[in-house]
Amino acid sequence: MKLIFLGPPGAGKGTVAQKLVDDLKIIQISTGDLLREAVKKGTELGKKAKAYMDAGELVPDDLVIGLLKERIARPDCQNGFILDGFPRTIPQADALAAAKVVVDKVINFNIADAVIISRLSGRRVSRKTGKIYNVNPGGIPMPPPDMPKDELFQRDDDKPEAISNRLVVYRKQTEPLIAYYTKKNLIINVDGNRDLGPIAAEVKKALGVK
Repeated sequence: MKLIFLGPPGAGKGTVAQKLVDDLKIIQISTGDLLREAVKKGTELGKKAKAYMDAGELVPDDLVIGLLKERIARPDCQNGFILDGFPRTIPQADALAAAKVVVDKVINFNIADAVIISRLSGRRVSRKTGKIYNVNPGGIPMPPPDMPKDELFQRDDDKPEAISNRLVVYRKQTEPLIAYYTKKNLIINVDGNRDLGPIAAEVKKALGVK
């Protein structure tokens, strides 16, 4: 099963994907993770992508698609995958189709801006493991009680002013994909304003997964 998770930053796409990969026996692919991995390894694509990321700009389509093609070609993607964070624009969706990547369904997470800002502003990253936690009450996952506070840091793009800018970019560049995939009869809409457990259950039910 080949899926796209579509929705604004902070909609819970990555967390819900993590809950589904075991049941579906497929791989979650986050282009954000691919980009950060390439930057960390210092690959040629990673060096080019870093210049755009440091400037707060979107990485050009050809770079993202190059990384994505490399990832999809790995053996662990034979059973399918969940694309989390890609495509972000209609040209990227067209390029994905041109690359003959067949998509079975597109899960669209509808969520209010206030919920997004609350979720993202509570995110913290472990300096040691890179794992993401949420320090808000009831956040998923909460950091371990014995984890030193100085081990966690807040990414610049999770600060309120940056979140507001990310939402503007999403509305302008990514939201048109809802109509794009609706025309292809691929969209499944889910209410992203709830806890992530019920959202994951609804997605599984819509896909016919027990």
